[in-house]
Amino acid sequence: MRVLDPLRCYMRIARDGFAVHYGGRALKGVEAVIPRIGASVTFYGTAVLRQFEMMGVYTPSPSEAVLCARDKLRSLQILAKHGIDLPVTVFGDNPDDTADLLNMLGPPPHVIKLNEGAQGSGVVLAEKAAASQSVIEAFRGLYANFLVQEFVREANGRDIRCFVVGEKVVAAMQRAAVDGDFRANLHRGGTGSVVRLSAAEHQVALRAAKILGLGIAGVDLLRSARGPLVLEVNASPGLEGIETITGVDVADAVMAHIENKAGESGNPAGASD
Repeated sequence: MRVLDPLRCYMRIARDGFAVHYGGRALKGVEAVIPRIGASVTFYGTAVLRQFEMMGVYTPSPSEAVLCARDKLRSLQILAKHGIDLPVTVFGDNPDDTADLLNMLGPPPHVIKLNEGAQGSGVVLAEKAAASQSVIEAFRGLYANFLVQEFVREANGRDIRCFVVGEKVVAAMQRAAVDGDFRANLHRGGTGSVVRLSAAEHQVALRAAKILGLGIAGVDLLRSARGPLVLEVNASPGLEGIETITGVDVADAVMAHIENKAGESGNPAGASD
């Protein structure tokens, strides 16, 4: 295995073929790529991943799937279209429509989140309609794309991270927010514990990852009165927290999946036809 900074990869695109160079040398003999692309470098990182795909390299999470997952609105639209339940979500642009937009959603509290935020950043809970209006106006003033969602009170500041690898949920943990916050992200000081998934939660996690085309994914669920709701699907889920809490060697499961699948994709990059 070799860890590569996607920003240091540079590409040649031509009718006669594709190439990726790194540190002054061509990358050859690559059999598989596991994308670990930070949100701030999504455009460039997925371009590099797409280049490897053009070269016949196997990846469990193709570039289009990564791009789809990074766009919260797009991914929610696709999941809902395929019958996946999720928090009711509204989206609009014109300030004149804000009141009716919130009426479509229902009474507060409302969760307002940036469309491309990560690790709980850019997520605000508005307890009253006036607060929702103010936050929406502030986000619009920054020319930011954002969603507004229902607040699932019965989740009690908890969510479930399911780590999906291929056709399996290899690990799952429950995350709980710190007192005074509603975001359960570990990066926000939340705590984690081992959780036993219901059959419905297990099925929803697998279906959500498959619908978006991700072979490796972190599927975040909320336990609600109407059943499991998909909160988000992460294309580059962190390993450290879930491995520490569950004791599961997630990285080993990822590598086993890669070893099983890479040989089915054809020639490695740089190999002869």
